[in-house]
Parts: sequence; structure tokens; C-alpha cells
Amino acid sequence: MPSVVNDSCIKCKTCASVCPVDAFHECDTQLVVDPDVCIDCGVCISECPQNAIANDAEAEERFVKFNAEQSKICPGAND
Repeated sequence: MPSVVNDSCIKCKTCASVCPVDAFHECDTQLVVDPDVCIDCGVCISECPQNAIANDAEAEERFVKFNAEQSKICPGAND
């Protein structure tokens, strides 16, 4: 179950700094998770100060789709 970022994200990049596989991408309004890269460790979920991240089983479907789509077109958060 990959992590999913919702629209509470403020782009602080705390999640990206703790992600061991660089699964985060920075879009215009928020960060997103690439589900093909995420290893489901959950570190980002516990570190997010905005509670903007959940696993995909608990996230709204619109955010699951948004993260998957946007991760393909937005640059990596650590680029």
C-alpha cells in the first residue's frame, strides 16, 4: 500500500527528506508520491506535520489517482 498525499500538503518537504527511496515529486500545489517507487515503509506518514499522508487503502480515491498521475509529470522533490 503506497503512501498518498492529500491536499493538506504545504510542501514543507519533511516527507521527502525522510523517504529512503525518493518517491516524492513536487507539483505546483503539493507533493505527491510515485506509487511505483514507494516501498510502503510508512516513515513519511508519521513525519508529516500536516497529517497530509496516508496509505492508499485509507486515502480518498481521488488522491490515489492524483498522486499516480502527477508523479509521472512533476519533478522529483529532491531534484
